[in-house]
Order: sequence, then structure tokens, then C-alpha cells
Amino acid sequence: MCTGACSKFIAIPLYILAAVSIICNIMLFFPGFETQYAAADREGEERITEEVKYMAGLIGGGILVLVPAIHTHLTSAKNCCANRCGMFLSIGFAAAGAVGAIYSLSVAALGLSNGPTCRWSNLQYPNSQWGTPFASSNGSYLGDKAMWDWCKEPENVVEFNVGLFSTLLVAACFELALCLIQMVNGLFGCLCGTCGGKE
Repeated sequence: MCTGACSKFIAIPLYILAAVSIICNIMLFFPGFETQYAAADREGEERITEEVKYMAGLIGGGILVLVPAIHTHLTSAKNCCANRCGMFLSIGFAAAGAVGAIYSLSVAALGLSNGPTCRWSNLQYPNSQWGTPFASSNGSYLGDKAMWDWCKEPENVVEFNVGLFSTLLVAACFELALCLIQMVNGLFGCLCGTCGGKE
């Protein structure tokens, strides 16, 4: 497979993964598909999981991956980027995408480890309060579904957060792999050409 065709093969999944990351990040602002938790309550207490505010899916896995996806796609078409210079530039763009993917991956892993912000109570703390009950569990709550019942509000917030942060994590892993492949592909394209006839 020539480097230009490989670029197209890499760019299309990057578009999809960037869109998935952006959608997941936006959805995380509305736990339980409710808009009321997006704003702080009357006491100024935050009701959104802290890691959601880092915007890793929107900025890291989204915009920072979308820009190299566009440039990588242009290196596969017969235009100004389908040449050695375009392939050289794609290395830098892919590196930026890899940084974005690493950021998204790190925040998603942290979000999974700390768990969601919710109104919670258990036998040890019977008075319900807003907070992050699993923050000190080092992710052990993921394997103990009985602990998920600690969160009373928003409804099913643990499943909601675990599902979306897991999706962000998987998407970021694929984005990182594709960006690293494009860096290698860009190097070969810079040295050997794109097979597109315009070098």
C-alpha cells in the first residue's frame, strides 16, 4: 500500500473517533440525560464529575485529532498536500494528534478511577451528600457493583460515567495508535513520495 492510500485509510477512522470523543464529552455534562446537573446548586456545590470539565474528549480526542485527520486526508488526495512536503507536515500534525489522544486517554482513565460525582450515602455515611464517593477506591468500585448503589442521584450515574469514560478511553487508544502509524507513514511519504504522481 502506498503512503497516500495509507493516509486515507488512517484519516477516515480518525474522523469517526474524533466525533465519538466530542459526543461523549458533551454527553458527560448531562448525567442521567438531565440538564439540571450541568449548573452548580444553590450552595455553589458542583454536581458534574471533575474530569468532565477538563474537556479531554472535546479538545484532546476531538479537535487535536480532527485537525491532523483533515491534513492526513488531504495528503491522500491529488492537491497541494499530496507531496513530500505535505507528508512531512503530516508528521507534526499526527504528533499533535497523539498528544491530544494521550490527554484524552489520561483524563478518561482518571475519570474511571475516581468515579462520578453524585448525591450519595452508605451504611458508614447515612446522611446523603454530594461528592465523589469512589475517589479513594483506586477504581476498585468498577468490580463491585454493590457499591454503585451508593449513588442515589443522578439516577444510574455510575453506569452512565463508566460507559462514556470507557468509550473515551478506547477511542483515545485507537486515535493514539493511528496517529503513531501516520507519523511513520508520513516519514516514509516524505522520503519515498505519496505514489500520487505529484512529488
